[in-house]
Amino acid sequence: MIKLEKKQVKIISVLIALVFIGSVVALALTQTGNIASAASSASVGVVSQQEVFSQHPDLENVRSQMQAFAQEVQKDFEEKSAGMNDQEKRDYAAQCQQRVQQKEQELLEPIAKSIEDAVKKVADQKGLAVVIAKEAVVYGGQDITDDVVKALKK
Repeated sequence: MIKLEKKQVKIISVLIALVFIGSVVALALTQTGNIASAASSASVGVVSQQEVFSQHPDLENVRSQMQAFAQEVQKDFEEKSAGMNDQEKRDYAAQCQQRVQQKEQELLEPIAKSIEDAVKKVADQKGLAVVIAKEAVVYGGQDITDDVVKALKK
């Protein structure tokens, strides 16, 4: 083992303390820089989901398909329920209603996906970290509704 004098031990201890303090200061400075850059990039966007949905280019097509399907199911119900008692009619009506709901979900799913993709695209273009439903925001946020509608119509 090496024997060190008291003076050498003090110098080494001071050097170690300086290195420790320097690393703590450097860490604090880098973290502060990250917080500042994160705050500047963490902009919040807002979008009116109802407005975007109502202006979706495929919405009329989906509405007409749903109307035709509902009429088809209604006709099917009227034909098949003619000889049924009240309970059977209620059960079959519930089945028909479920079929209509499934069809609606099936037809609306691509619209919802395209809206989500358009919101992501616009948010990325504008450097937004978060996009919130406009109806849930009391104050602030960058409104990207019109940009999302334009992206959908392209």
